Amino acid sequence: MNLKFVLLILVYFGVSYPLTSQNKSNAVDSIETLIQLTDDVSKSIEERLNYGLRSIKYAKQIKNDSFELKAQSKLMNVYFDAEDFESYITTNHRIVDLSAKIKDSSRLGKAHFALGYAHQISQQVDSAYYNYSKAAQIFGALNNNEQLSYSLGNLSLIQNEGKDYFGAEENSVRALKAIEKSENTLDILDQKWILNTNLGNIAHALRNYDKAIEYHNKALIFAEEIGKSYDYKLYSLNNIAFAKRLQGNYEESKSIFANLIETKNLLKDNPSFYALVAENLAYSTYLTDNYNKNTINELFKMSYAICDSIEDDFTKTGTVISWAKFNKGIGEVERARTLAKEAYHLSKSSETNEILLESMLLLSELNDGSEGKAYLNEHIKLTDSLLQVERNVRNKFARIELETDRLEAENEQISRENLYLVILSVGLLLTAILIYVVISQRAKNRKLKLIQVQQKANEDIYNLMLQQQDKVEEARTVEKKRISEELHDGVLGRLFGTRLSLDSINFKDGKEAMLNRANYIGQLKSIEEDIRKISHELNTDFVSGTGFMDIVAELIENQTQAYRLKYDFNYTDDISWDLVSNKTKINLYRIIQESMQNIYKHANAKYIKISISLENNVICLDIIDDGKGFDTSKNRKGIGLKNMTSRVQDIGGKIEFKSQIGNGTTVNVKIPYIHQSA
Repeated sequence: MNLKFVLLILVYFGVSYPLTSQNKSNAVDSIETLIQLTDDVSKSIEERLNYGLRSIKYAKQIKNDSFELKAQSKLMNVYFDAEDFESYITTNHRIVDLSAKIKDSSRLGKAHFALGYAHQISQQVDSAYYNYSKAAQIFGALNNNEQLSYSLGNLSLIQNEGKDYFGAEENSVRALKAIEKSENTLDILDQKWILNTNLGNIAHALRNYDKAIEYHNKALIFAEEIGKSYDYKLYSLNNIAFAKRLQGNYEESKSIFANLIETKNLLKDNPSFYALVAENLAYSTYLTDNYNKNTINELFKMSYAICDSIEDDFTKTGTVISWAKFNKGIGEVERARTLAKEAYHLSKSSETNEILLESMLLLSELNDGSEGKAYLNEHIKLTDSLLQVERNVRNKFARIELETDRLEAENEQISRENLYLVILSVGLLLTAILIYVVISQRAKNRKLKLIQVQQKANEDIYNLMLQQQDKVEEARTVEKKRISEELHDGVLGRLFGTRLSLDSINFKDGKEAMLNRANYIGQLKSIEEDIRKISHELNTDFVSGTGFMDIVAELIENQTQAYRLKYDFNYTDDISWDLVSNKTKINLYRIIQESMQNIYKHANAKYIKISISLENNVICLDIIDDGKGFDTSKNRKGIGLKNMTSRVQDIGGKIEFKSQIGNGTTVNVKIPYIHQSA
């Protein structure tokens, strides 16, 4: 019995065996043999699974990640052939881990692509999209344009199905650009046909029928290069004819469908497609207004019968709705109503929403009264629901792309941290860690003290500014009072005396002189009244305190402009700010400033709303943003939030943070306000 056979027996029964360098070399040969047997399609699935599991077990025993990766990759293919997709996905996750560990980017990209495909066929759209995105990132970095094109193409197909048409179009174009210089092998031609067809379908969905025909014509060129071994040419012609019908070119559409239905052996080779062409030919012929009713009915009946025979409910649903519209058009209302109801039930059971909507609309037109109205209401409700789903899908795809980048960065960070922890554990570097923590904490404390000193200096400067402003206002008031007294006691007194003098001699001369003096007296009265009015206005107290709102408004305007935020700032005139202590005003100012800085640094917001109001003798400050929010149940370690809380407590107020992930943040501050009469 040779050594290789002994090692295989030991691996098979799970026996651990200490390996010398010679033994390890033989073990490698044995693993290679088992891997080859795993890949041998002439063997049964059970045998290949057995070889694959043994090769992996043996690779783990000799702790060779490269061989385990190779073995796992072959075992993955066996699970795929066996249609065991659960094991297929589990194996691919192991391949991802191993590829990342040994930095095999090519295998890592292929593993993500395989996971994307597995999740796609099992209708796990989120996971499929995530893995295709990862694969595209990896293949793009490797300049592997063909694999990049396949990854982007599959992303585009998923987006198209989710009605994210603009995202789908972008990825399809990127996929085409990636292979535009590749040699036109059969696989590349196949990919170009798929991508152009997808772009045509996207343009069709966006109702850009000229562009749809353009892309389908490009796809037709590639279909002709591929040859007759595929039905691509027939599908492209069908797509072109359908787009031309929607464009209004009914005769051209009818002609293409008529030629398609004459394709040799089409009914035998592809009965489902034959039924589709028959239905399209029937309806296109009807739209030309040059038709034989019996001929069209026979085409619809034939399409319906074929679908029934092969149990193709999807094509059958399309046939029934077109048949119903035809009968409505020729005045066969009862027949149209029956067919529309059948289309309604078929589309519901097959979840064909577009035809379901079409059948509801048709039934609302074919039925009078409450029944027709019920179908119309159902149509409106489903339309709104689908629009919401489409929006959610588009947002979900965007979030997945962002999460892909974020998770990649986090995984790298976690890997580094785990490596550091292992090194620290093995090296017993607890002392070094403690020293690092102490030094780090001291540095943080010094930084915090510096910030606090700076904030205190800012507060002192601001307090000084407010005091200086109060002094200026006081001096202004004194000066106004002085001018008022001068006007009242000086100028008005002299004018009053002059008026009396003029009045005393009013009747000494003639009538004309009397009238002139009366006029002068009237003018003096007018001057007297004007000066009295000015005196009263100058002697009126200046409403102090409005300067604080000006300072706050200037802060908000400057900060929002710097941070590129839209804003609304509302405040009440009910608060007399000269009765509010400078300490309270300083802290309010700093809370607004700190909150805006937090929004800029962490929230990714586009808009903020700041309002100051007076409710039940309490000053209420509300700061609302539309940012990404945060989980308020988790302990927040940010200095900003702690400083804001400390400031509010220092002036006897309360602060509350309301936030949810994805729904923005509201900061609510309440501070006591005791109004005192001047």
